[in-house]
Amino acid sequence: MKRLGVIGILALAFCGLADSAYLAQHEISGAPLICNIQNLSGCNIVAASQYSRLFGVPLAEYGVVFYGVLFVLAALELVIFDRLLRRVLQAASLIGVVASLYFSFVQMFLIGAFCIYCLTSALIAFLILIFAGFIEPIRRARSTPPARPTHLSMPPTA
Repeated sequence: MKRLGVIGILALAFCGLADSAYLAQHEISGAPLICNIQNLSGCNIVAASQYSRLFGVPLAEYGVVFYGVLFVLAALELVIFDRLLRRVLQAASLIGVVASLYFSFVQMFLIGAFCIYCLTSALIAFLILIFAGFIEPIRRARSTPPARPTHLSMPPTA
């Protein structure tokens, strides 16, 4: 089951890498994004907004790095089988979901437009988090029940 989860993360990270690479390529070339799926045609509005960069770097490039790191970590997990590596995968995927939630919030409330590629990336990050939970379940340490006090019986009263 763990192996299938890691393979799932590997496949999803590759999809996220392709999604982010397309957005990064758009940023480099300046060509408009192909985006016209029902009411989700705001990709170019989102990509041109002031929120599309962090420290002067396009968010798509952060996505390429993020999914590239997840891909490498998942590939290493297939070879090494390390618990710490699985925990790092879980932590990274949690960071990705939190960032995706924040950026979805920005799209909804600050920009007022949705990018299908960004929402796809958020879905991929969420699915990776689910798979990461399957490969190494987080179990709470069971505490030992408190020792029962020994009851001393009282002598019968006369």
